Amino acid sequence: MSIVPTTSQNQQGQLELTERYQQVMMNTFGAPKRVFVRGEGVHVWDADGMKYLDLLSGLAVNALGHAHPAVLSAITSQLSTLGHVSNFFATPAQIALAEKLVAVATLNDPETPAKVFFTNSGTEANEAAFKATRLTGRTRIVAMEGAFHGRTMGALAITANPKYREPFEPLPGEVVFVPYGDVEALRRAVDETVAAVVVEPLQGENGVVPAPEGYLAEARRITSEAGALLWVDEVQTGMGRCGDWLASTPSGITADLVTMAKGLGNGFPIGACIATGAAAELFTPGSHGTTFGGNPVAAIAGLAVFGVMERDDLLGNARRMGEHLARAVEALDHPAVDHVRGQGLLRGIVLTDERAAATSEALLEAGFITNAPRPDVLRIAPPLVVTAEQLDKFVAALPAALDRAAR
Repeated sequence: MSIVPTTSQNQQGQLELTERYQQVMMNTFGAPKRVFVRGEGVHVWDADGMKYLDLLSGLAVNALGHAHPAVLSAITSQLSTLGHVSNFFATPAQIALAEKLVAVATLNDPETPAKVFFTNSGTEANEAAFKATRLTGRTRIVAMEGAFHGRTMGALAITANPKYREPFEPLPGEVVFVPYGDVEALRRAVDETVAAVVVEPLQGENGVVPAPEGYLAEARRITSEAGALLWVDEVQTGMGRCGDWLASTPSGITADLVTMAKGLGNGFPIGACIATGAAAELFTPGSHGTTFGGNPVAAIAGLAVFGVMERDDLLGNARRMGEHLARAVEALDHPAVDHVRGQGLLRGIVLTDERAAATSEALLEAGFITNAPRPDVLRIAPPLVVTAEQLDKFVAALPAALDRAAR
C-alpha cells in the first residue's frame, strides 16, 4: 500500500480528510479547523479551494510567508549537496548561522563572547537552557505567572498554566512563580539560591502582554546582584517579530541565556539556545546533545531567513505594519474593542468581553486566520512581509466578525 498521497487524495474535501485525521492522529489538538493543501506568501488554501489571509503565520513561524523562494532555493540546494552529518562533525551553514545568532544576542554588548546550541524547536531550546542552569550549582528557577515555555517536562515546569501542568505533576525543578512585571516581587524572590530567572519580553500565550517599561533592565540588575542567570525566552518574540531581532534588545540588556525558534527557519524546524559570557562555558562535551539540531538543511534555512530579512528591511516593516494595524483597529471605534497591545507584528486585540474564540471562528469563515490565546484577546501575528492593504482587508472584516460572535 502506498503511503504517498496521490493528486486525487490531495484534492479530497475537508470532511473526509478530517475524518481520516481523527482515525490516525492522537487527540492532542482536537479536530482540525481546516485542512490546508497549499500556501503562497501571506495566503493559504484549504482542501475545498477556499483562500485565507494567514494572520497567524503558523503561530508566529512563517516570518517570510509561505513557500518563500529564497528559503526553498536554499533548502533544495543544501539537500542536494549535504543533508545530515550528525554533530560529531560541523558544516559551514551551521557555523555561519551560529555567528549570526551570537551577533544578535550580544547587540547591546558586542564584546561579550557567546555560543550556540542548536535544537529542533523552541521547547527543546528551553530544555537546553534549563539544563544549563543546573550547571551553576544552583537548582531554583524563578518564572513568571502567565508564562508559556513549552510542553516537554522541563519546559512545562516553568510554564504557569495549571491546565497544562497539573496532569503531569510532579514536574522537575524547584520553580517559583512571581507576578509578571512586578519588580518588587522579583526582587524578593531572587537570592543566592536562585540559578536563573526566566522571562518573556511579551507573553504571547497569555494574550500578548508586554513587559512593563524598565522591567527587563531591572531583572538584569537583580539577577546580576544575586549571581543568578537571566534567561530570556524569545521563541515567539525573536527574529524580527516585534520589530527588532530580539524583543529584549531595546531594553539595553544582554541576557545570559536566550532561546529562539519559530521564525528562525520559516517553517523548517530549528531552535537555538544562545549563552553569553560565563554561561557560554557551562556546557562541556557530553553534557547535552541532539541528533538533528543544527543539521545543514535547518541551518541553511535560518541563514536564508536572515538574508531576506536584512535585504528587505523586514524589521522596519514589522514596526510600520504593527503600528498601522493597531491604529486601524482602534479607529474602528467598535464597542467590543478595548485596545490593541503588543509590539511589531505580534499584537493582541483586547476585547471588552469574552467573545475572542467566537470572533476567531467567524473570521476563519470569512477567510482570515487568527486565534484567541485568552477569552478576551485575539492574537494577530502575520508574516513580516504583510502589506497595509492586506491588513486593511482584515480590519474591514473585523466588525462583522465581532457582531456575529456576539449573536
